[in-house]
Amino acid sequence: MHKRMTGTVLTCALLAALAGCTSGNGATISDPTATATTPSPVDVSEHESGPESPITYGFEVPRGATQLGPLVRYRSTRLIAAYQPELDAALAQKAAEEKDKADQAERDGTPLPSTAPVPDTRPSGDTFKLIDDAPKPDTTISLMRIDGKPSDVVRRMLAQISAALPDSGVTTSDLSRYCTSTHDRVSSCRLAVRGLTLDNRDIRVTMTVDAGDVATRTAPPSSKRRPVMTLTIEYVGEPRKGQLTRESNDLKDVPTIKSGGDKSGLIWPKMDLDALPTIKLAHGWTAPPEATIILSGFHPSFVALTTPKAVDSDLIALEFAQSNGVKGAYTKDVVEDLNAVSTTYTSTSKDGGVARATYVLSARGNYAMLFYYPPTN
Repeated sequence: MHKRMTGTVLTCALLAALAGCTSGNGATISDPTATATTPSPVDVSEHESGPESPITYGFEVPRGATQLGPLVRYRSTRLIAAYQPELDAALAQKAAEEKDKADQAERDGTPLPSTAPVPDTRPSGDTFKLIDDAPKPDTTISLMRIDGKPSDVVRRMLAQISAALPDSGVTTSDLSRYCTSTHDRVSSCRLAVRGLTLDNRDIRVTMTVDAGDVATRTAPPSSKRRPVMTLTIEYVGEPRKGQLTRESNDLKDVPTIKSGGDKSGLIWPKMDLDALPTIKLAHGWTAPPEATIILSGFHPSFVALTTPKAVDSDLIALEFAQSNGVKGAYTKDVVEDLNAVSTTYTSTSKDGGVARATYVLSARGNYAMLFYYPPTN
């Protein structure tokens, strides 16, 4: 089995740019209203991607929405399990070859020098780099802030889902089918649908919208008092089959959305303020002082943040997974994908909730994307 060449000029440049430093995860703030430790407002525009930015399977950021941070791309547990035997065989072969090489050098009287460990501040190479074709991520998440008219933006997203999965029965004319409300005021929206794309790709699409805390009129930190939308797209067919063909990159016949076409009559509540970045988020997690929250959500519970130093983003992601795992247990998978290196840490809490944190190292910045999914029972 031949080692796949995964290094690229950009990846090497990214790895070389890391500085050796350490950071903690910050102390919990007992009084979230205190202003002494509240950071000044920051400009996150450099971390924004506008409408028509590609997501995957032909999906785009809809008009009226802004994506914050990079796309979160990772391999599912199913995909990793499908390729694990092949990886185990490659690792065993590599270990045997290295042992044979060391034994021969010893017999020749020229023992090999010990290999220096890779510094902790450098991300690992792709977990599956030893096999010929490392599996590509099968899950993509886009985190968006809705800046336009929420009803129109959500309906534009629904229109894309309808076009991608034409047999799904998704409608764009009645938001009450997907949104919960109190006194006709939207509190949240969720749609999860599975189906076949026009090129027979078996995918599941999940869209959520968090309008903020209607009772307190408080929006999640860094949401600019606007609704927050997430889009998760997963390939859920046979894992290996999903690697055989490229993802479709164009949607056909996307319905045209005209303002005022929603017959639900639902109202989008206005928020008075964003919650302070010192509040507890994502299963009790609190942002450390070195991190800047660029977007967050209450439902589902997530935080997207950036740090000046790459190692801090990595440590934040790692510690988030460890803090939620039983006895600190977690799994790790590294993906060298396009122009970024993504390290995903996953753990399961005692009650069955799943914490997933992806550290993204890219030319654009250093990011930690934290998600907590409560148990489904």
